[in-house]
Amino acid sequence: MKDNFGREIDYLRISLTRRCDLNCSYCGHKKDSEQRELTVSEIALFVRAFAKLGIKKVRLTGGEPLVREDIIKIAETVRSVKGIESLYITTNGTRLSEMAKELKNAGVDGVNISIDTLDNERYKALTGTDKLSQVLDGFYTALNTGFSSVKVNSVLVRGKNDEDAASLIRLAENNFCDVRFIELMPFSRQGDEQRLIVTERELLGRFPFLEPVHDNEKGAARYYTAEGFKGRIGFISPRSCKFCSLCNRIRLLADGRIKLCLGSDETVDVMPYINDGERLTREIENAILRKPASHHFEDGDSFRGLNLIGG
Repeated sequence: MKDNFGREIDYLRISLTRRCDLNCSYCGHKKDSEQRELTVSEIALFVRAFAKLGIKKVRLTGGEPLVREDIIKIAETVRSVKGIESLYITTNGTRLSEMAKELKNAGVDGVNISIDTLDNERYKALTGTDKLSQVLDGFYTALNTGFSSVKVNSVLVRGKNDEDAASLIRLAENNFCDVRFIELMPFSRQGDEQRLIVTERELLGRFPFLEPVHDNEKGAARYYTAEGFKGRIGFISPRSCKFCSLCNRIRLLADGRIKLCLGSDETVDVMPYINDGERLTREIENAILRKPASHHFEDGDSFRGLNLIGG
């Protein structure tokens, strides 16, 4: 369906949990007390309602979705809903090597893996854990599993890991994957600081050999490549180059609320209607019509931690 600004909303992101086994500084993560999480049957009811309204693509996020013991069942259930044409997962990769084959068999089409550095010490500083080797095992396992896409998501923070851009770019040079640099967003005290943002323009100046890909698919990222590269470099720049007019997504939080925009505190609680299919669909439709025209990150406001809103 279309929202009030004529955007076709066909992409649903589902936050399965607030839990995570990392503690990334830009995420605003805190060790929350355990929160209620949607069951597999509840997720199925929601996805069926969204599918009736034209949702075709679903992404499972978190927190960290692979900490859910029932993640394979969730994937199978979502992929089996009539109208859902593709299913993706965003993960930190720590458990991916052991689960990649099961996820693929369950119907997951592609994976996005968060990797902000290839340096062990910087990884520990950024995430609070010593799990980089596990993440890289997951990355290479995913490449060999047959997913239709494997993407690396990287947030560069000036003075912390911005020097890692070159080594991350080499991942796309040597492997059939996309490496996407996502601008730091204000989901923590650190993210509010404009001086820490590493922009697309800056990176293109540092790596002038990157040439735009002219057949960019629909989505938030702008892609580049270079001679001899197996993969692509993408830039997602919500602060320096707003793409809100192209936004086609809506978010379902782990507690059954709909988040209308990543850059807004507004949510709509549709959980009370979970057992009334017609009413649920109607309430979701009304929520989509309330989706704002754009975020306002440029105002310098702080929002809830990224771990709470599913990325």
